Amino acid sequence: MPERVDEGVGIAQDNNRSPRDVQEVSRALLRSEQAKRWTKRYRTEVAASSSSLLSTFVAYPLDSVKTRLQAYKFHSFSDCVRQTYRTEGFHGFWRGVWSPLASITLVRTVSFSIYQKSKYALDEWIYRATGSSPLVIANTRDALPTLSTIACFGLAGATAGAVITTIACPFELTKLSAQISVLMADTKDSDHKNDAVRKSYQNLGTFRTAQKLIQHRGYMGLYSGFHLHMLRDTIGTGIYFVTYESAKQLLANARGASPTTPLAVVIAGGLCGLVSWACIFPIDTAKSIYQRNCLISGKDKANRPKIQFFNPRMYRGLGVSMSRSCVVNAIFFSAFEFSKKRVNQLTVDEELLHENDF
Repeated sequence: MPERVDEGVGIAQDNNRSPRDVQEVSRALLRSEQAKRWTKRYRTEVAASSSSLLSTFVAYPLDSVKTRLQAYKFHSFSDCVRQTYRTEGFHGFWRGVWSPLASITLVRTVSFSIYQKSKYALDEWIYRATGSSPLVIANTRDALPTLSTIACFGLAGATAGAVITTIACPFELTKLSAQISVLMADTKDSDHKNDAVRKSYQNLGTFRTAQKLIQHRGYMGLYSGFHLHMLRDTIGTGIYFVTYESAKQLLANARGASPTTPLAVVIAGGLCGLVSWACIFPIDTAKSIYQRNCLISGKDKANRPKIQFFNPRMYRGLGVSMSRSCVVNAIFFSAFEFSKKRVNQLTVDEELLHENDF
């Protein structure tokens, strides 16, 4: 007899579920399906942003050391590390990290979105002009990179690099200021004219650094070094994507596997960072020196260094930068391809969404 009473209670509880509870469950289910559909639609942006946060934070200390080596004179990489730790502590290696975490994530997300759209647009244009699709070639087993695939990936990358400079320049300038602010404060002019300007940037966050830049150089001061930044990113991003796509294709062919196998992605990701930095590093050094000069010169005109590809001074910090880039991009592309695969595996109940006019 007690068993029958329990059954009756259970049935009564199920039958007495309020319409409001049912509506809440229905809304939660619809929101879940909407979220999955949105994630699949913007899978490139979602994968790029999450992967960028991870890779940027892990490799930031190497970027910080690279900037110091470019802008100031140290005996070696280890000397720079020792002096930074002695004067600024462990925190010094992550000084200014929050700005690039936000800016690099935004830049990478926009960059990959522009790259994807440009790549498909160029592929369509090349197909109409030649009857051959670069993207089909790149994904065909045993096919080698061709002039059309290199042109497609390179031009799409250059387009992305040129566009994102307008977003990235102010953020990168404030990041550079945070990384070298202690060194700027400790260095003095012979006439001590701009000592106060140098010290005004010390230990400031992104927003306050931007305020100081505007105070000293006006609103356009946020875009100091823009021409060098655009030159670097246009050339560098084009080389970056050509190297990644071509290396991934070659490695996949060598193993007779998919272009997105983990090993191909890790190697191609590390390689694209190495090659692009090796090609554009003197431009980056000139940019760093010029932006430093802008920061310390107040309202005065800053000296513009020449881009010298055969001057060893312009390659100081190259080893650090290439190591950092290799680590960053190996992590980034591994996480990026993994995230895209997981997103692509999501199943969306389109019938449910259609019935509810979503």
